[in-house]
Amino acid sequence: MSVIRYFQTFLVAAETASFSAAGARLGLTQSAVSMQIRRLEEELGCQLFDRSGKSVALSEDGRRLLDDATRFVALYDAMKQKGGGAQPDMAPLDLGAVSTVQTTLLPKAMQRFREAFPNTHVNVVPGMSTQLLTQVDARELDIAVLVRPRLGIPPELKWVHLLDEPFVAIAPAGTGADLATLLPTMPFIRYNRHSTGGQVVDRYLRRHRLWVREGMELDEPAVILQMVAEGLGCAIIPAALVPVRQTPQVELVAMPGQPPQREIGVLVRQTALKRESVAALIDALEAESARWRVPA
Repeated sequence: MSVIRYFQTFLVAAETASFSAAGARLGLTQSAVSMQIRRLEEELGCQLFDRSGKSVALSEDGRRLLDDATRFVALYDAMKQKGGGAQPDMAPLDLGAVSTVQTTLLPKAMQRFREAFPNTHVNVVPGMSTQLLTQVDARELDIAVLVRPRLGIPPELKWVHLLDEPFVAIAPAGTGADLATLLPTMPFIRYNRHSTGGQVVDRYLRRHRLWVREGMELDEPAVILQMVAEGLGCAIIPAALVPVRQTPQVELVAMPGQPPQREIGVLVRQTALKRESVAALIDALEAESARWRVPA
């Protein structure tokens, strides 16, 4: 994200003396404003606001830098006017994507997108779903492909469903036992609990009162698959975008109850949907996701 946006947020927050009021004016949540200000403070190496409860006031450093920030933003706006701005076809796109999407849906979707927008620069940003949600909310990303957040979608954002991805339990080939029998005897390679998918697994284990022997914790399902293939333990991972059935060293094992699933989709700001390039990228992702959907 351009640092200029941080300075623009700083000026509005200074004028309103409120992060929530600044967010309302800029179309951001209060937490997104707070995060942008915090990152600008880290960049500048000083504290711009004194915080007291819900109220904020410019600090001594903030007052000292306010005039410079105003001139900086004004100069940027003047340069942008002289330059005429980027053409719609050329305006860059910042796209966030979780790891499994980058290696499956994205390459073919980008091929479709390039047919309509051959000159648009796309910056692909990796991350876990929770991180990408925050970055879209803070306008650091135009669009992100991630796991649907459990707590809902902010009203200024739009969710576009791509596919439902079931989870499976896996173990080294030849194990020949169900999950409940394996877990007390074999190390469990856990999907990172800080990730949305990892939280799905953790809730499933708790719901079925399945206790595990902790082995490792990773945030890449494809890497977890390889660890299981090497005989290092068993695991529960999403299966639609990970080549479980193409990995002969691994076998599926029966799971108690209904296996969990996660929803993969596109998160985008409502305002960004007005850009033809953003709409075209979503269309390309929807078309490609059809090839990866698991039959009901």
